[in-house]
Amino acid sequence: MRQTIDTTEAAIAAAPGRLRAAAATARLPWFVTGLALPLLGLSLAFPERGLDDLHRIDRVLTELKPVFSESLLASEPGRLASGGFGHPEDAVAENTVTLNVRRGDTLEQLFRREQLDSHDMALILAAPAARDNLRILRPGDEIRVRHKDGAVQGLSRSLDTFTVLEVTRAEAGFDAELVKLPYSTRTNRATGFITSSLFQAAASAGISDATIMKLASIFASEIDFVLDLREGDQFTLIYEEMWRDGQRLGDGDVLAAEFMSQGKVHRAVRFESGDGQVGYYTPTGESLRRAWVRAPLAFSRVSSNFNPRRRHPILNTIRAHTGVDYAAPTGTPVRAPADGKVSFRGRKGGYGNAIILQHSGGITTLYAHLSGFGKVARHGARVKQGDVIGYVGATGLATAPHLHYEYRVNGRYLNPRTVRLPDGGVALQARDRAEFQRTALPLMKRLDAGRSMLADVPNRARPSAG
Repeated sequence: MRQTIDTTEAAIAAAPGRLRAAAATARLPWFVTGLALPLLGLSLAFPERGLDDLHRIDRVLTELKPVFSESLLASEPGRLASGGFGHPEDAVAENTVTLNVRRGDTLEQLFRREQLDSHDMALILAAPAARDNLRILRPGDEIRVRHKDGAVQGLSRSLDTFTVLEVTRAEAGFDAELVKLPYSTRTNRATGFITSSLFQAAASAGISDATIMKLASIFASEIDFVLDLREGDQFTLIYEEMWRDGQRLGDGDVLAAEFMSQGKVHRAVRFESGDGQVGYYTPTGESLRRAWVRAPLAFSRVSSNFNPRRRHPILNTIRAHTGVDYAAPTGTPVRAPADGKVSFRGRKGGYGNAIILQHSGGITTLYAHLSGFGKVARHGARVKQGDVIGYVGATGLATAPHLHYEYRVNGRYLNPRTVRLPDGGVALQARDRAEFQRTALPLMKRLDAGRSMLADVPNRARPSAG
């Protein structure tokens, strides 16, 4: 018995040293080394049990796998032998720093401020994905950098809600890639009622500005959102919401929509054809993308109509008003209502800054009093429907910011508000019709269900049913 106690006391005396040594080499979590403390006290009362427990801890420490998979020594090119840890006291710890972009900052200034290797910065910018996404920095941006004593090991920058730039050190320089972050989608349904404006109706229904702009774009060839809206009109949207980790990220695609304007119902379904083309179609499969849209501005008001006998507000003479004036704030984007070619761009007398587009069928359109020109609207350039060709202004003979819009056919002025626009809708191809019906049918049923639920509700803004 005396020998057993002596052996136990010797083991107890040696245990703290062994645990300290193991902790130093294996970098054990604090809770493992802390296990020794209660066992030491227990072993004094129960020598055999205490010795057994010490042996168990000793066996665990012996079998514990290293927590590092790479060498801790910067000069050691290979991996450590199984169970080896090198000399941790010689290792350089990796740190993470967040570069907060302030007004006027450049990447070079940010690196210098945090004493990061400028040579590494040059190597990082040699990678195309990094160069394209680090060239422009905006105040408030954040860039996270992992480094060891200033030597960059990796870099990340969030580009938007769904994309991150990831840069990692490679054998020769750095690798850079754009990583798409995962998210899930849910479908939502919302209904709005026009009482004052489309945006106010959308806000009352909990619909974002971006999504209501999509709605206006979908029906742009069917509805003039400047002139056609009336109190009592209503709309319903079925659209996607994007979520990650229980957090709503924003709205996605509009899957189906209905707009009831002055008693007429317009419907649309989003569909991707077999060749990957995405568009919006009527329930019968007719494309809603027409060759023309009625107005070059999404939302504004008509301040002066087409009038051959109008008195000019500045010249105070009877002078034909050969177009329509749309009042809008300076800088409002002006978009091409149809495909065309820029035949004129520049200063044009009382029109001020103006653009003329040449379209097929002998049609030309003019846009006047612009504050500036769109990048795509170079003289001789071809533009697509929806391209920004200029911005609302008050140049030339103008009393306030507005767009003067003219529509001519073979040199003859016609009223842009009432002229019959060229058709151009394209029907689905026969091979896509069956799949289109499978996509459209459940969405139409959901729109129908919502309409029946709201049929007897008074004509005012109301929350939608899910």
